[in-house]
Amino acid sequence: MTVDGACAAEFAGVRAAFEAEFDAGHEVGASLCVMVGDDVAVDLWGGVADIATARPWQRDTVATTYSVTKTMTALVILALADRGLLDVDQPVARYWPEFGRAGKSEVTVGQILDHTSGVSGWEKPMTIDDLYRQHDAAAALAEQAPWWPPGDGSGYHALTFGTILGEVVQRVTGTTLGQFLEAEIAGPLGADFRIGMRSGLDRIAPLVPPPPSGFDLGSLAPDVEPRRTLGNPVFSPTVTADPAFVAAELGAVNGQGNARSVALVQSVVTGRGQARGRAILSSETADRLFEPRTDGTDRVLGVPVSFGLGWALSSPAMPGAPDGQVCWWTGFGGSVVSCDAGRGITVAYVMNAMSPQLIGAERPNRYLAAVYESL
Repeated sequence: MTVDGACAAEFAGVRAAFEAEFDAGHEVGASLCVMVGDDVAVDLWGGVADIATARPWQRDTVATTYSVTKTMTALVILALADRGLLDVDQPVARYWPEFGRAGKSEVTVGQILDHTSGVSGWEKPMTIDDLYRQHDAAAALAEQAPWWPPGDGSGYHALTFGTILGEVVQRVTGTTLGQFLEAEIAGPLGADFRIGMRSGLDRIAPLVPPPPSGFDLGSLAPDVEPRRTLGNPVFSPTVTADPAFVAAELGAVNGQGNARSVALVQSVVTGRGQARGRAILSSETADRLFEPRTDGTDRVLGVPVSFGLGWALSSPAMPGAPDGQVCWWTGFGGSVVSCDAGRGITVAYVMNAMSPQLIGAERPNRYLAAVYESL
């Protein structure tokens, strides 16, 4: 496969690692970006965007980033906090009164960001089509009680993260999450990333479903958090190419972008609130991202994860992200972003050939390792 793009000489090892994954047949189509401060040092892409048509992955190809989308949603929430429109330490019910029902009156916005609210899934049976109706999906969550005492450790909010925070954004701004992201953050930075994409759909790279993981979610008891969270709803990665999925605003899972656009937006975090001369966050708010809020085995993911305000912190779950002032998150299948404020490095990777892991996929860890070996 041909790898296109640019790579600074000092990161030649990153390009070699990227090319090696194509040569080994592990990649189908992918993009990889490294920013040093505001400068793009590595901007690579290659392979095939669509297996069915053999359409090549090009500079402007985008793909579903799954849960890397959560870092965009978190950035919107923190930008609203900086503008005085909300306070992450205040209850969600202050901005969305109905959410305070069924023992959730004290659940804070911050507890959604750090996955400790106890509202990690729906009691009501849901389909992917149900999630497209944002207000109805949010209303269902407002009626249910937390599954564990809020604040008592994390349980990954795989889908509810976007539904709850999307509703908060709508309540405090009168606009949608995707509209705010594009108008106030991604657009001004020139980043080609959207939550809710309604045009240019021919640029999307359909995801290639992963090989079986060997783990059967259905083998778990029906009342345990992993099954309740990850099994309602279950949908195939093939749905991510459907126009209805792409156009929805699922702030947990359906962001559309490539490595360059992910890195550009998330370089705000690396730059302690600033990117390319634009102040998106205050430095005080940006610094809060790196403060641990929970640290232990996540109820849903089953592995130790330390969460800050919307991002994970240095953890064995993602060994390629080193210790230090670093935050990161990944999407199902392997897409990842890592923001290293201490070293001024932002790394992003977006692909279509999915790995079976929810977190800790091998390819992004190898790319991250190559970046730091280059440094």
